[in-house]
Amino acid sequence: MNDDILRLIGRTEPLFENDIAGLREELRSVISESRFLVVGGAGTIGSAICRGLFAMDPKVLHVVDISENNMVELVRDIRSSTGYGTGEFATFAIDCGSAIFESFINEQKRRIGGYDYIFNTSALKHVRSEKDPFTLMRMIDTNIFFSDRLMKEAAKMGAKKYFCVSTDKAANPVNMMGASKRIMEMFLTRRSVEVPLSMARFANVAFSDGSLLYGFNMRMQKSQPLSAPCDVRRYFVTPKEAGELCILSALMGQNRDIYFPKLSEELNLITFSSIAERYLENLGYEPVLCRSEQEARDSVHIYKKEHKWPVYFFESDTTGEKDFEEFYTDREVLDMDRFESIGIIKNEIEYEEDKLRTFGHRISGLKENGSWKREDLISLFNEMIPEFNHRETGRFLDGRM
Repeated sequence: MNDDILRLIGRTEPLFENDIAGLREELRSVISESRFLVVGGAGTIGSAICRGLFAMDPKVLHVVDISENNMVELVRDIRSSTGYGTGEFATFAIDCGSAIFESFINEQKRRIGGYDYIFNTSALKHVRSEKDPFTLMRMIDTNIFFSDRLMKEAAKMGAKKYFCVSTDKAANPVNMMGASKRIMEMFLTRRSVEVPLSMARFANVAFSDGSLLYGFNMRMQKSQPLSAPCDVRRYFVTPKEAGELCILSALMGQNRDIYFPKLSEELNLITFSSIAERYLENLGYEPVLCRSEQEARDSVHIYKKEHKWPVYFFESDTTGEKDFEEFYTDREVLDMDRFESIGIIKNEIEYEEDKLRTFGHRISGLKENGSWKREDLISLFNEMIPEFNHRETGRFLDGRM
């Protein structure tokens, strides 16, 4: 499956193979003696982290996720591939923002002495989540405040490292999702005086849950046309690569390091429409370009009999879409020498306490008032990130097929 994904995204070799090989024994030694908690562990990135950790026989691996069904599949996948280890492996279908989760953390501190490493992969990751003020507020709660609270718990239990997933969209953000992760980085940097922190920014994870490429699988299962922008070029990593980058950052990273993949613009940028065409050809179908969504919907069953598949490609015009991808800004300090395939953003302990405190108080005030608008939240984000260049077009992805 990983080789199939590589072909679809225009690569022939995995990104981190050599770096992983050189550190394998060191990683195995650390993992086999450590206790891990992976929050959001049944999602695409979280489950890749779990599979990578489990393969090196951790002392304790606990997985928390609100999705009971995804958790079941994670366990079945691990048992059907790797099998069984010598350590404790357990999953918990818990809402990570609930009082139940707090009780769970307290019980594990009492029972096993807490965790050595906490991975937080829980997030609202979709640009489409900024379409309404309620989902936006949940994004702020999850991406910023829960991340900060969980890091506080990591500090209380004396964890060796707290790891949190960021995003390439946090570099010069143009959408609220990316800006929320940039603000998260600010809050966690403040907390890094209490417990060591590392993060990762990476590109689109190919075929991750809910992504456009994941949607290709669902459209085929339901005999529906494929639809994709033809002018948006993106970097992609495989789920396995995403998990490896997170593990390397968590176990090898120094305090406040942000890891990112070294990618070549010439070799690795690819449009969604190109992937759609390769995807169909890989399944034995000839893509047929349609002039409208309706034409594509109406022609599926006609073309399917001829081993063809209708596609509708369009130019992107939705809110929050960035013209190009970048992993770092020209204001950030980089270490490009430590790894062959990974760059590192080196961060000092710099943050504006008054700004962080004010942001928290104003968000609390909006929630206590019981009413807020998108414009209120966008204005707050602009105050937090003066260079925030929010791209507002009035159109959202829910208006697309």
